[in-house]
Amino acid sequence: MEQMKENKMGTESILKLIITMSLPSIFSMLVQALYNIVDSIFVARFSENALTAVSLAFPVQMLMMALAIGTAVGVNSLVSRRLGEKRFDDASSAATHGLVLSFLSWIVIAVLGVIFIRPFFNLFDLEALTLQYACDYTYVVVIGSFGIFLQIAVEKILQATGNMMIPMAMMLVGSITNIILDPIMIFGYFGFPAMGATGAALATISGQILAMIVSLIFLFCKNHAVTIRIKGFRFCKETVKEIYRVGIPSIIMQSIGSLMISLYNLILASFSEVAVTVLGVYYKLQSFVFMPVFGLTHGLMPIMGYSFGARNRERLKKAIHLGASFAFVIMLIGTIIFFVATKQLLMIFDSGEELLSIGVPALRIISLCFPAAAISIILSTLFQAVGEGRFSLYISAFRQLLFLLPAAYFLSKIGLFYTWFSFPIAEAASLIFTLFLYRSMNRNTFSQL
Repeated sequence: MEQMKENKMGTESILKLIITMSLPSIFSMLVQALYNIVDSIFVARFSENALTAVSLAFPVQMLMMALAIGTAVGVNSLVSRRLGEKRFDDASSAATHGLVLSFLSWIVIAVLGVIFIRPFFNLFDLEALTLQYACDYTYVVVIGSFGIFLQIAVEKILQATGNMMIPMAMMLVGSITNIILDPIMIFGYFGFPAMGATGAALATISGQILAMIVSLIFLFCKNHAVTIRIKGFRFCKETVKEIYRVGIPSIIMQSIGSLMISLYNLILASFSEVAVTVLGVYYKLQSFVFMPVFGLTHGLMPIMGYSFGARNRERLKKAIHLGASFAFVIMLIGTIIFFVATKQLLMIFDSGEELLSIGVPALRIISLCFPAAAISIILSTLFQAVGEGRFSLYISAFRQLLFLLPAAYFLSKIGLFYTWFSFPIAEAASLIFTLFLYRSMNRNTFSQL
């Protein structure tokens, strides 16, 4: 059986592992970034109100994804560590728990969405049309999110075993489906009514549901290093605790991001709706820089977790150093692109003069934080991989709540232009804090391997 062989994560060279395990995920994440941007491009051409609505919905989607990804990250970390320890039955149990917990998480987020979506958007002083678009779009993507919850769970389970090709195929299925359906449902082609923002939401969940179906077929119909056993399933308190020991910090960490963007939008809304749109456009564009790094971390996390579980210090250190180097180069290239082609990037969204006048300096200033973010992301992934997700939470809270938002608030008193400097200020402070945590863990934990 596959699980009785020595896993490739314990034998192949680290460089080869990083390349072979990360490239499929990097490619699929780039496609994911493409469909995020295509979504907004079509919405922008439908109306500027719709683009603002989708920008305002972004933190709600982040909150939803926080629960989905956070739970799955906890499963990924536990499965990879158990495989490294050769505890194969426990790895399979963790994977099964992951699927069940992800489905229950969707039920929670759907109920909360129905209750709180409209009150949330009422916090903003929006035009009536923008408010309606925001509610219509967000209700659909939240209630129909069971597809993304289960798809992400399967993706992280398979990545924990070293299988990166099937998760890539799943991501491609969802992204390509969304890209094809976007113009059809937004503008009304081939007999479909023109549904605008609602059409964009329907295209999104259609792709997610199809990707979920494909992922479940692969999971149950092929042999893997773990086996899903739904029949006779019972929750194991210790397994759930281990999953959420990493998962809860990850959920809170990403939820902090949702809170941060919501509060940042409130600060920007005091200037204009266009300023809010600029932040939304930035997050769409920066995904082309950050998504490859996140794809890299998808390959790195199981390698780090396996090496830690196998108590192989040298392989763990090499994975950290190579991962940080690759991430830094990707982010540096991103900064250069944001400086050189700023106007061209914004024109993708059919930007008017006001959006360009605010967006050009905003993108250039914010992109200064990319290289520092690269190191923080890799070390945060390391903390999650070895079961210390609380450190990742500390970093996220430190950056976004203690530095980014206060800096944005006080700088906004000077003017909108200065507000954007809050991003590089917060990232520099976060990097110093992250390196301090890494040094402490290296001295107290990794030196004992």
